[in-house]
Amino acid sequence: MSSAAPRPTGPDHLWSVDEHLEDVLTTVRPLDPIELNLLDAQGCVLVDDVMVPVSLPPFDNSSMDGYAVRVTDVAGASEEYPAVLEVVGDVAAGAADLAPVGPGQAARIMTGAPLPPGAETVVPVEWTDGGLGGGPVGGMRARSLAPEGAFGQVRVYRPAVARAHVRAQGSDVRAGDRALEAGTVLGPPQIALLAAIGRGTVRVRPRPRVVVMSTGSELVQPDEALGKGQIYDSNSFALTAAARDAGAIAYRVGAVADDAEILRSTVEDQLVRADLMVTSGGVSVGAYDVVKEALSSVGDEDGPGGGVDFRRLAMQPGKPQGFGTVGPDHVPLLALPGNPVSSYVSFELFVRPAIRTLMGLTDVHRPRTRATLAADKALTSPEGRRQFLRGAYADGEVRPVGGSGSHLIAALAQADALIVVPEDTTSVEPGAEVEVVLLV
Repeated sequence: MSSAAPRPTGPDHLWSVDEHLEDVLTTVRPLDPIELNLLDAQGCVLVDDVMVPVSLPPFDNSSMDGYAVRVTDVAGASEEYPAVLEVVGDVAAGAADLAPVGPGQAARIMTGAPLPPGAETVVPVEWTDGGLGGGPVGGMRARSLAPEGAFGQVRVYRPAVARAHVRAQGSDVRAGDRALEAGTVLGPPQIALLAAIGRGTVRVRPRPRVVVMSTGSELVQPDEALGKGQIYDSNSFALTAAARDAGAIAYRVGAVADDAEILRSTVEDQLVRADLMVTSGGVSVGAYDVVKEALSSVGDEDGPGGGVDFRRLAMQPGKPQGFGTVGPDHVPLLALPGNPVSSYVSFELFVRPAIRTLMGLTDVHRPRTRATLAADKALTSPEGRRQFLRGAYADGEVRPVGGSGSHLIAALAQADALIVVPEDTTSVEPGAEVEVVLLV
């Protein structure tokens, strides 16, 4: 992991959203590739193109239970004048020694079984008497099929065109085709394809390990009784869930009290399992902002630990932010504000792209679109701040959800988008077109 690039720091410097994001993304580097077994590679990003070594399917096979026959032998077959064929054998899935099908002959074949030599098409068993001398299977005269190994004769009541109900060799993919492109996130369908072409392992970038912790002596874990002046810790749960949603392996650490030494020790203990660390709370100008106290002195730019820079951003919510690297391996650390909405918005704008960059993805941002503002009144925004308001998006329209307060968790739970109000805009009228960040 490289150390951070030189930053235009200073107590009076007001960072833009884009400057802070650029600083994060120029510091974070994709994780080194590793070879993993298929199931261990789920959710990881493929490093190299994967080529197909063997066609799928590898041989012509039947898509139905029925009889493999020659087209001319069933031409003109009907209920009144069925084609009567000699059954020369059974062909099951996985069969290797295949008896050829000659004139006037048929082979009973199962779904997935290879098409025997001489056969040109497959007649579904429902078009036959099942080898029992009755009517079509499913009709009034035939109640069951002839047992396996009982060859005899079969009556066919319908004609079949060439290659009917036959899965052709290579009809899925052919040997030499590209199965998957580098940069593909491996989900169940991709893992199925890799297994189908005989790949047991694959070279990927591993899912990033993200450690999440909240700070604050007022925080209590859910299911515990609240004391006076206490609140439940929701940030660590929200951020851990968001990290997993972004593709990371996320570890939630219990809330850390307002003690700089305890926080510093906790961070050091967690470095062993972290590719990225995220904290919430303690980054503003309050007297008990222990994250700043604990991490500002971890190391300077030339020291072994890297160091964390705390800064003000021209945005709302989420003005106070921290970013840098910690520990001998320069693990990136993003310190987010403690207010729940500020924390979550900051995650979406800065932490999620960092996680996606660690994964080796090129498109690391949430999708954005333009939408019509569906509101009862104009939206106001402070001059010089890029504001991100919670919204609900549907059918090209977005409506605000809740107020602008950074503590309104209930409103956040109803939102699936962020309405972006630029720095130079102080009011947005209903019906105006706005930029929207889609969160789902």
